[in-house]
Amino acid sequence: MEIISNAKTAVNTVEVEFKATAEEFEQAVQATFLKQRKNITVPGFRKGKATRKMIETQYGEGVFYQDAVNSMYQKTVSEVIDELKLEVVDMPNVEVTDVSKENGVTFKAAFTVKPEVEISDYKGLKVNKTVKTVKDEDVDKEIDKLRERDARIIDVTDRPLENGDTAVFDFEGFVDGEPFEGGKAEKFSLVIGSGQFIPGFEDGMIGKSIGEDFDVNVTFPEDYHAEELKGKEAVFKCKIHEIKAKEYAEIDDEFAKDVSEFDTLDELKADLRKKLEENAENEAKSAVDNEITEKVIELMKAEIPEAMINNRVDDLVRDWEYRNRYQGITVNDYLKFTGTTIEQFKENFKEPAEKQVKLRLALEKVVELEKIEVTEEDIENEYKEMAENYKMELDKVKSLIPKESLEKDIAVEKAFDLIRDSAEVTKVTE
Repeated sequence: MEIISNAKTAVNTVEVEFKATAEEFEQAVQATFLKQRKNITVPGFRKGKATRKMIETQYGEGVFYQDAVNSMYQKTVSEVIDELKLEVVDMPNVEVTDVSKENGVTFKAAFTVKPEVEISDYKGLKVNKTVKTVKDEDVDKEIDKLRERDARIIDVTDRPLENGDTAVFDFEGFVDGEPFEGGKAEKFSLVIGSGQFIPGFEDGMIGKSIGEDFDVNVTFPEDYHAEELKGKEAVFKCKIHEIKAKEYAEIDDEFAKDVSEFDTLDELKADLRKKLEENAENEAKSAVDNEITEKVIELMKAEIPEAMINNRVDDLVRDWEYRNRYQGITVNDYLKFTGTTIEQFKENFKEPAEKQVKLRLALEKVVELEKIEVTEEDIENEYKEMAENYKMELDKVKSLIPKESLEKDIAVEKAFDLIRDSAEVTKVTE
């Protein structure tokens, strides 16, 4: 392969003219002949037995040229990218400008490459770290969650229905004296106060007893999903069969023993407070990272090729499908369920994709400016951590993730750490 010329013709575009030599072209033509001859018939020869010269005489000298050019295209383009050290972000637009036995094959290609990036003043960023103060009522809410989880369901037979109870009942709805579709059910379970039914229905059940026949009068909302019921007055004829309620434990040391490994309520509360404080600290750190990310993106200057953002969108779509694989939901399934197009679906990922591309470019520039290096120990430790997290053999992880790719990721992480460590963080409590 020979490079004839290369020049930057536009922002993020490098145009290269290059050629495969006559010798390389001849090798590709011969390989194509050997591959195809078994399917070629020439009068006077058994199928597959004609020589290359006889085939070219019969069908023309260029009979193998197109397939030969196609066979060498990818290899030749890759050699150009490697020799010129181009960071290509999209498939190049390649044109074959000349093909001949004497001169080989001449190509002209326009490569879309990574943009030139500028960034400065990324050290000493001023950010706030807002840490939520854990209060007694926050701990009490966690206790209430444990109490709710530990509650027993009991049958109630000695009182009417109350808010918070579960009613097992029959109902049938009528509008203008006529039953309507979907307005009837038997032994339906409804938590009173859940808001599962239309406004007024659950309130109308409170105070009713098992075995009692009663009517609930309601009006369907104007924005109700069924057009024929919007704004209509309705009567539901109901009968309760069962009332179920939750029985809660007393909040004391015995409760602490039942729901945790602690012997006293005070120990349980102390542990819950500690966890809430850790969560608050982690949320504050995450918020700091988000603020730093936004500031770094603002500081970065570059004209980003649309292809980079589109490629990242495609990555995020694949990630979405991978995360939903256990539910058996594919992108095509989602599009059918929601009645959206693939373009509309991808639009949801456009903004995060753009931010991720900008951040990555900015951090890669910081790696360059700060001369950040990644050691073999860094790489090996990262491989080990990934193997542990994914419960995979170390060699398997190494076979799946190229070392060069991992090295770049680690360098980018180090760049972000450098920016974070240099930031002026003001701690705020609320």
